[in-house]
Order: sequence, then C-alpha cells, then structure tokens
Amino acid sequence: MNITHIPATPQEADGVRAQMSGLFSAPPSLDGDASLDPVLPSVGGVPGTWVTAGDRTLEAGVTLYVHGGGFSMSNPPMERIMAHRLSKATGRPVYAVDYRLAPAHPYPAAIEDVLAAYRGLLAQGVPAGRILLVGESAGATLILSALLLLAAAGAPMPGGAVPVSPITDFATSFPAPGEGGGRDSIDPSIMEPIAVQYLAGARPDEAPQSPAYGDLRGLAPLLLSVGGDEILLPDVRRFAEAASAAGTPVDLDVYEGMPHAFHAAVLVAEDEHLSTTRTFLSRLAAWAGRH
Repeated sequence: MNITHIPATPQEADGVRAQMSGLFSAPPSLDGDASLDPVLPSVGGVPGTWVTAGDRTLEAGVTLYVHGGGFSMSNPPMERIMAHRLSKATGRPVYAVDYRLAPAHPYPAAIEDVLAAYRGLLAQGVPAGRILLVGESAGATLILSALLLLAAAGAPMPGGAVPVSPITDFATSFPAPGEGGGRDSIDPSIMEPIAVQYLAGARPDEAPQSPAYGDLRGLAPLLLSVGGDEILLPDVRRFAEAASAAGTPVDLDVYEGMPHAFHAAVLVAEDEHLSTTRTFLSRLAAWAGRH
C-alpha cells in the first residue's frame, strides 16, 4: 500500500472549510465548456446525466460518478459541477448516476443502481478497463460495495475506483459528540441515523453494505482519499490496510487538516482553487492516466 500524507497550513484548512460552507449560500456556476446531456433512455435503466468537459468522447473511456448525501439526498446542480471537474481531471466523459435514495429506497437499491449503470456502460461497448468509478461519502461506500459484488460474480472489473471519504464499516464506533477535536465537518451523532435509515434492518457488520467485511481480493485498483480531521479516518485506514493485505492495489491519500469530503471545495471556480483542491485534481488526473 502506498500512503501519501498531503500537508496543509491551518490557514488553508480554514479556507477549504469556508469555501465548503459557502457553497450552499452562493452556489457556483457551471463552466462554459461543460456539456450536459440527460440520458433518455437511461444507462442500464438508471437515470443520470452525461457531463463532459470540452471534446471528451467515449473512446477515452467513462468516469462513472456516484454522488454523496448520506444515501438520502441529492443536489443535481452541485453534482453536475463535480462531474465536470471530474471529466477535466480524468480526460473522460462522466455519467453522473441518479441512484434511488433512502428512506423510500433503502439498501440494496442504490447499489443495484450503480451496478446496473456500470453494466449498462459495458453493454454500450465501453471496455471495463476504461471505466473509472468515482464517488464521495455515501457514493464512495456504494462504489466499494459494487466492486465486492462484481468480484463475487466474476464480472469484469473497472480500470480503477476512487472512493473519497467512504464509510466502510457501519458497525464501527465513532467519537462521541465533542470528542476528536471537533474539526470534522460532520457530527458523529448523525452516523447512526444515517446507517439506520440506509440499512433498514440489514446487518451493519456484513458485506456488501459494509465493505470492510467483504472479500477484498481481486478488486480494482483503489485511490482512497480522506481528510486527516475526518471521524472516518481510522475506518478508511483499516479498510485500506485490509484491502492491500488481500492483494488489491491501494493508494491512500491523507489530506492533513481536512474535513469530510474536503474535495467539494473543487466546486468553486478554478482560478480560486486552494492548493489542496488543485492537488486533489492533479493527483486524480495522474492516477487516472495510469488506470
């Protein structure tokens, strides 16, 4: 396993937090080179939107983007901007999946949608090795769950997966409110309600819903990214170590001083990016170029 610690000054960490907190009060606009194409019929029967930067074509492959939101929320304008940033970084068109949400559609609905979209890309002739799975928070958990099911079915693996700030073990203990320095952007007290709503009675200590309990052999190469101030950091680190021990190629990037899903700061205009967000996109671009 390759572990990279990416430093940040306290001022930069505060700047990322400020930009993230301001996203909802002053949503950024989509760049002029972005192309949006809601898909009808949908890919694999799963609704979503094709988002491309510039002249990216399917010949370059596809990035399948799975958004976060606690398995229960969606913010299409923000997700399309993120998809555009991912298209620029990975050099591929992005299919942003509009998966079903809890509580109306709890586990395993969202995982089924991610798998169906992936298989839909294969059916369209996109080679498995030219597909990247990228997701943050809940979306990161979903792509790890999907990889486990693909491996169990003996299905072709994507070229790589980039989970940012995933939950890998719903049975783990998180810090009590007020513990852990209080530097993360999420309160530990919300973790249990999120798990209860999403799992809807499914066991928290079993895979694929909790990827940490799965057979981690033979998965696609992973670029795991996590903030150094996240309450999920120990969980992500344990998963990375276990996956690496099982033979799955793992690169773990720890962004020191950063909160949960810190990469959302890339949603602001590019010329305002702090170095952390530039680093995230540049490392993603380099890694995607090898997968």
